[in-house]
Amino acid sequence: MQLISTVNQTLVILTIAGQIILAVLIASLVIKRDQPLNFFAKNVLAFSFLVALTATLGSLFYSEIAGYEPCKLCWFQRIFMYPQAILLGLAWLKKDHSIILYSLALSVIGALIAGYHYLLQIGLVPSVNCSAVGYSISCSKRFVMQFGYITIPIMSLTAFLLIIIFMAILKKEKGRIY
Repeated sequence: MQLISTVNQTLVILTIAGQIILAVLIASLVIKRDQPLNFFAKNVLAFSFLVALTATLGSLFYSEIAGYEPCKLCWFQRIFMYPQAILLGLAWLKKDHSIILYSLALSVIGALIAGYHYLLQIGLVPSVNCSAVGYSISCSKRFVMQFGYITIPIMSLTAFLLIIIFMAILKKEKGRIY
């Protein structure tokens, strides 16, 4: 149980750090302040890879070690995150910036699913009974709730949004999507 608590707290702290980075980067894009953007632009593929890898390992930890059974919406989010850990890692190693469009497509769809999942968990959209569509726990079940708002779907949403903003920075640097 100590391991689960430690990893959970680490993922919660990383989520908050990610949300702070998101806020700074979005503000920097809006007010056209280049200093924070330049910091991330130099290693945007590495940062994107680290986010995707952390999200992938975190979700695997929750299901395989902590024993939290993923619901249908969790599985869909995994479908859009797991390939990115591999693709962004390869893009980083090869310095291949042509990944922008592919990563954006995966991340936008994943973010929409994660956002819907979070709204479902906090009761802002009608509940769907995932278990009615085969073997799965309810999508509204919360295994994690920290600081009154951090759940697993908000962790996922934060990761997808970070990758989206990193790809936007890369697009801005490169001037076009390949």
